[in-house]
Amino acid sequence: MSLPPAVLKTDLSSAKLLGKGKVRDLYELEGDLLLVATDRLSAFDVVLPTGIPGRGRILCNLSSFWFRMTRDLCDNHMISTEVDDWGELSPEERRLLQGRTMRCKKADPLPVEWVIRGYLTGSGWKDYQAMGTVSGVQLPQGLQHAEALPQPILTASTKAEEGHDEPISFEQVQELLGEDLAQKGRDLALALYRRGHNYAKEKGFILADTKFEFGLLEGRLILIDECLTPDSSRYWPKDQVKPGAFPESFDKQVVRDFLETLDWDKKAPGPELPPEIQKKALDRYLEIHEALTGKRLF
Repeated sequence: MSLPPAVLKTDLSSAKLLGKGKVRDLYELEGDLLLVATDRLSAFDVVLPTGIPGRGRILCNLSSFWFRMTRDLCDNHMISTEVDDWGELSPEERRLLQGRTMRCKKADPLPVEWVIRGYLTGSGWKDYQAMGTVSGVQLPQGLQHAEALPQPILTASTKAEEGHDEPISFEQVQELLGEDLAQKGRDLALALYRRGHNYAKEKGFILADTKFEFGLLEGRLILIDECLTPDSSRYWPKDQVKPGAFPESFDKQVVRDFLETLDWDKKAPGPELPPEIQKKALDRYLEIHEALTGKRLF
């Protein structure tokens, strides 16, 4: 498999730069937003100097796949991914953005991340071991790691500009947004999770948890940002999931595992990734992409 060099940065002259995140660059084009998924990779809140070639295309394609599949549940901000139709851009810019860019409607983001957990793992498992609760939600005693919860739960968090997001209770979500909007957001997030979980299970994977973001567009609540990608979700192989198990995650866990073997203080600048780790991570992303969409990008 031969891939072009990783796209670690963009510099468009035909669009207005609004900001750069850990992975994506955000531009304005004729009143719309361009979300550009680069091949940058972050771990432990540090953007690494080495990217994963093609990762941005996988993330963009998966988001557009899920946005189309869930539009009957909740409208979203996606307008198009057909870069060749955007005549405002130069031919060179269209080539650069091909397959990794989503043109979107502008919405006012809500200050909440809607984290839905269907299985006990991650920080939720640590909370449960210590207190028997996850983000204040009381759970039955005796649950094991990777065990399905009696029903999926919302464990919301704030959206921090810098540093880590902070967990908040649903009561705090209601204080931030009002009861009606908070309830609507929770209902939509749970419905989206169930749609993703049921579909992924048919394809051989378990969607353990995920996060959504919503925004307001002309008073309507719509889904924004990304949707059910390996960067915002935890996917496990279905045959590895049982109470007490520790299934492998189909995301950048192979990168984290490698970094944990290094003498690195988890501060910038991060270490370079060797080619074999890049390939392992890319193969993991490609596998989940192909399983869910039925298509192989490269």
